[in-house]
Amino acid sequence: MTMLSFCELLLILLTCLITIKYLKVLWATRSLPPGPIPFPFIGNLWILNFKLHPEILTKLAKSYGDIYTVWLGETPLVVLNGCKAVKDGIVSHSDALSGRPVASFLKDLLGGKGIVMANGHTWKQQRRFGLMTLKNLGLGKSSLESRIQKEARCMVDLFTAKKGKPFDPSFIIEHAVANIISAVVYGHRFSFDDVTFQELIKSNHCIVENIASSWARMYDAFPWLMKHVPGPHQAAFRHMNYLNEYSKKEIEIHKEKISSEEPQDVIDYYLSRIEKSKTYTDSTFDEENLLAVITDFFGAGTETTTISLLWGILYMVAYPDIQKRVQKELETVLNGSQACYEDRKHLPYTNAVIHEILRSGNIAAVGIPRTCIKDLKVRNYSLKKDTMVLANLDSVLYDPQYWKAPNQFNPQNFLDSDGNFLMNEAFMPFSAGSRVCLGEQLARLELFIFFSTLMQSFSFQLPEGVTKVNTKRIYKLTLQPNPFKICSVPR
Repeated sequence: MTMLSFCELLLILLTCLITIKYLKVLWATRSLPPGPIPFPFIGNLWILNFKLHPEILTKLAKSYGDIYTVWLGETPLVVLNGCKAVKDGIVSHSDALSGRPVASFLKDLLGGKGIVMANGHTWKQQRRFGLMTLKNLGLGKSSLESRIQKEARCMVDLFTAKKGKPFDPSFIIEHAVANIISAVVYGHRFSFDDVTFQELIKSNHCIVENIASSWARMYDAFPWLMKHVPGPHQAAFRHMNYLNEYSKKEIEIHKEKISSEEPQDVIDYYLSRIEKSKTYTDSTFDEENLLAVITDFFGAGTETTTISLLWGILYMVAYPDIQKRVQKELETVLNGSQACYEDRKHLPYTNAVIHEILRSGNIAAVGIPRTCIKDLKVRNYSLKKDTMVLANLDSVLYDPQYWKAPNQFNPQNFLDSDGNFLMNEAFMPFSAGSRVCLGEQLARLELFIFFSTLMQSFSFQLPEGVTKVNTKRIYKLTLQPNPFKICSVPR
């Protein structure tokens, strides 16, 4: 009888605890934008299918408006939907919305160091370093461009070796793109059959897929619990450790080679900055931040451009008339010479197609949540400091108020009536504001040269017997095409 009374008392206490916590959440909703009513503990995770899928977020906007709130467990997330709402948020309040969540799966994975997940003074110093180093390493100059052109020719050779037979292009493309960022970060490229190189790419894949998983959303909601719960999300930490261990070896090799010569890569520049900053008390340049910067560069620099190129090839197969028109323009303007970035000004249709690939493929989808670094007001909503805000970029790139054909792959979205290239203010595949993608210019450079070189060299078509192109998107942080095979017929 005593035991039963104790159990009853425990049940009453737990019920009271749940009720109090739930009432606190409900009270907090009063000062936030509208949204679905959260459930105790799990918030709106059930409604979200435990993922921040852009299509679900867009659907919720139809019920609650273009600025609304969803709950990840007991943590509110304000969602900006559509071009106007996103610009009113992350563009108009660029600095105020420059923070990153201090308790999340991605923060614990990256350690809150480097560029992507760092905050405040650390973030500002590391981002400034990243921008300056890319410029010093040749971004916007012929040196980096010639390296990309060389890698593009290597890609063409590997495609040619397939002799027009069906193959999955993802392996070749991913390794070619990864070699560009490897040269930028490590100072050298890898052989495609290098086991270490393959493991680095595999680790990066695992991390990216886990960031968008249901397990990661559970981690965001209950970090104190999920840190100790076994599951697929724990594999991401193991793969992150592998990337860091390899980077540590590279750092030691670079230390041994330090000389009076000009730095050759990100690691060289960073080690030099550590040395120069030793006397500065506010310096954040150390080897922990260096490891995070390497991971930021390698991860983002490999995944996004690879997926964009895969979408590009798939769309050319799906729209052969567009493919032929691109090839005709390249032949007319370049007359057989390899494309350089400056050529885009004389290739309006090809440039429009590349932009449409980025828009329609929309690889970044929703990006990474930001936080308010101070109290601010977005439209009529007051957001307190540390409130998480997410820009649904998918809803911007498909906003019917800004695009001629939002739900179709159509280069006319970037052309005026005379066939001249025309930029659109809703073109935000790299996000916007102070957290805009650091590698945007490098990605644009790579995508233009790789895509143009492939279009000059091959006609892409479906394997014999395959009649339908699957352009449905798979959500894995980036929006990816389903695995596919194509035939690259030399031109």
